[in-house]
Amino acid sequence: MTVPEAELKQTDAGLIPQGEGWFVLNARDVSWIRSEERGQDTDFEGGQEWTQLGFRIQVVAPGQRGIYHGESGQEDFLVVSGECVLVIEGEERHLKAWDFVHCPPWTKHTFVGAGDGLCVIVMAGNRAAGFEVVYAVSDVAAKHGASVLEETSKPDEAYAHFGPEERAVYQEGWLPW
Repeated sequence: MTVPEAELKQTDAGLIPQGEGWFVLNARDVSWIRSEERGQDTDFEGGQEWTQLGFRIQVVAPGQRGIYHGESGQEDFLVVSGECVLVIEGEERHLKAWDFVHCPPWTKHTFVGAGDGLCVIVMAGNRAAGFEVVYAVSDVAAKHGASVLEETSKPDEAYAHFGPEERAVYQEGWLPW
């Protein structure tokens, strides 16, 4: 059996993988998802549906953050450059380049950009058992604007107070080197 190469669709916001199959794609060429409050993330998955492993690169500036949550699958994170605050299980940890974070299923966590510049985090998560999430209330995460007011399992509810996301082309300086 031969696995076909996937199509890479060129858009104004970068390349977006389409259909099934393998591909090679540079992070500077892929379409990114950007939010003023949350930073920017690669969209390597694009028009495909990855059922086993989620993978992305997130870039956050000081103060940009996600929402405190736990997921049904294992997640792992590697800080490649910059600094951030990890809020994990109600505690804060300061992270710097090359710190690795392992989250077994249902470990509640989020990242908040810190320091003087951008923080680049490589993120991978297990999707083999499907995707379930709980956005939890946390006083520690709330100090960073990263907590929901009421627990929910609906991403749209959790992120409702953030501004809109948009597709964006890579901006020079988001990634090191």
